[in-house]
Amino acid sequence: MKTNSGHPQLARHRLWSVALSLALLAGCTSTVYQPEPAPSRPADIRAQVLRLLPPGTGDRNGWAADIQVAFSALEISPSVANLCAALAVAEQESGLVADPAVAGLPAIAWREIERRAEQLGIPMLAVRLALKLPSPDGRAYAERLDRVRTERELSLIFEDFIDMVPMGKQLFAGFNPVRTAGAMQVSIAFAEQHARERTYPYPVTESIRREVFTRRGGMYFGIAHLLDYPANYDSPLYRFADFNAGRYASRNAAFQKAVGTASGIRLALDGDLVIHGNTDPNRIGSTERATRAIGKSIDMDDRAIRRALEQGDTADFERSRLYTRVFDLAEKLEGRSLPRAIMPQIALSGPKISRKLTTEWFARRVDTRYRRCLARGEGPSDQ
Repeated sequence: MKTNSGHPQLARHRLWSVALSLALLAGCTSTVYQPEPAPSRPADIRAQVLRLLPPGTGDRNGWAADIQVAFSALEISPSVANLCAALAVAEQESGLVADPAVAGLPAIAWREIERRAEQLGIPMLAVRLALKLPSPDGRAYAERLDRVRTERELSLIFEDFIDMVPMGKQLFAGFNPVRTAGAMQVSIAFAEQHARERTYPYPVTESIRREVFTRRGGMYFGIAHLLDYPANYDSPLYRFADFNAGRYASRNAAFQKAVGTASGIRLALDGDLVIHGNTDPNRIGSTERATRAIGKSIDMDDRAIRRALEQGDTADFERSRLYTRVFDLAEKLEGRSLPRAIMPQIALSGPKISRKLTTEWFARRVDTRYRRCLARGEGPSDQ
């Protein structure tokens, strides 16, 4: 008696089935075990930056080289989106100039000196006499102040003034009032802290402060501040806001909104969850006070709330019990899901700002430049 497998047509059908199964298996195997693409070569990254730089940028090869080194050293993906994010911030902050000139800088410098003198009760007459003394380059400090054009020049004047003149130590006590610098206007304090935690890829001949005023240093530390931290945002707009307002400010503002929803207490949505530098347990900020008000509803005591809020400048905060329970409660009350990131509501202030500006204004200006850059690279529209 013949079996079905002995029938020529059935045999051919079985062979085709086996062949098809093997082909599908091979296809699955090649997908699962396909090696990841090799990291971009430095030359490829530089070529991509050259394509993305705004028209009219000077020394394009120099910018491309410094940006490539920053991305490689920080181990950040040199995607079109990430490169465009860095370029957009630099274009907004400085027009892609390593040490940009600041309009009215002499007047700004004199106002800062007068402000400090008034705080310390030092007569300005005494300060002006001290500033008539010759500085290390032979000119009087006052003359250098009157002719200063860039923040680098101003920082050097203050360094000389602090180190060489007793009045300088009394006025500034080692604190240089130039606090942001470079093509991306990154915080010098951030750069110094980052350099203590990670290896800076260039030799430091003088100081990290002075490195920030260079193109390579300004871009390296600016890119680190912008991109070298995890953030679960659905739009780069919030990362741009964080660059201006502080890391995780957009996420924290959304948390503050949820706390307000759950407590009924109106809060400033500035992203600041605790009073930084506060060692007095009885002195608490408005966000902490409002969160404590719903402590029973989320089953957390004041100490647990405080410990969680102190994680507000880290990625761990959104994995905390406080974060989860506040959003659960607020969403239950609202009957809908709430955003995990919103624009921080912060009015910008500072000696260089002469009109009403906000963090949202800054973020949206950068985002416009970012979209233009993506168009130049024909890249994706999201990070």
